[in-house]
Amino acid sequence: MEARDRVLIAVTELAALIAAGEPLTVLDVRWRLDEPDGRAAYGRGHLPGAVYVSLEEELSDHAVTGRGRHPLPSGRDLEAAARRWGVRHDDAVVVYDDWNRAGSARAWWVLTAAGLADVRILDGGLAAWRSAGHPLDGGHVAPRAGNVTVPHDDLHSGRQPTLTAEQSGLGGVTLLDARAPERFRGDVEPLDPVAGHIPGAKNLPSGDVLSADGTFLGDEALRRLLSDRGIDGEVGVYCGSGITATITIAALAATGRRAALYPGSWSEWSSDPTRAVSHGPE
Repeated sequence: MEARDRVLIAVTELAALIAAGEPLTVLDVRWRLDEPDGRAAYGRGHLPGAVYVSLEEELSDHAVTGRGRHPLPSGRDLEAAARRWGVRHDDAVVVYDDWNRAGSARAWWVLTAAGLADVRILDGGLAAWRSAGHPLDGGHVAPRAGNVTVPHDDLHSGRQPTLTAEQSGLGGVTLLDARAPERFRGDVEPLDPVAGHIPGAKNLPSGDVLSADGTFLGDEALRRLLSDRGIDGEVGVYCGSGITATITIAALAATGRRAALYPGSWSEWSSDPTRAVSHGPE
């Protein structure tokens, strides 16, 4: 299987799997900065059989302190949630969202870091499904309980590479900042108390790895993007709180390239006044 097919699934393939009744769990992970709770939108219309997943409540653990605005959940909590969603051993999982692949990329990263082997992002998200003319179901799905086991309790040490704050500041990897350019430069900071970026980081907004229709760039287009920005070697990625950075990591994974996530991202880095902060362009 090609790297892209291990990370992404096209609408046509997903529709065929659903129609054939293949063993499959579809997760609706709607989340956006201005509407973090997507439950109501899910209830108005979702993919057939899809189960709603809360990024805020189930893909984050806000009881954790000192690790940014969206700390990673524990493996134990994630296992319990995945069983509520109906995830079963050896069954495929497809995740989707309705905003810039943020929710689905976060779910993909968390679940693969937790050790689930077959998790894919719906390329183009809900908009691609609608554009293809496929139906939506209303209401809420109550799946039968799953039986999946999560072997990693600490996802920072799971099956996806991560960086700590200390490692992020050492310069051993090319560090990419996935936030918008104005936030990278420090012109504005709507969410965290300090504006700016980690010294030495390069700015690659997560939206740049997506096409205009919300699908991920192809291999050659992404390679050109990285080359034009002078991005090479080992890569680490951060954003505001570890969510949109996973879009960039998924895009790189679809080309066969692994990148580490700094889960706490800028919200963790900027919370410590002893850490250096840079302003302006690269």
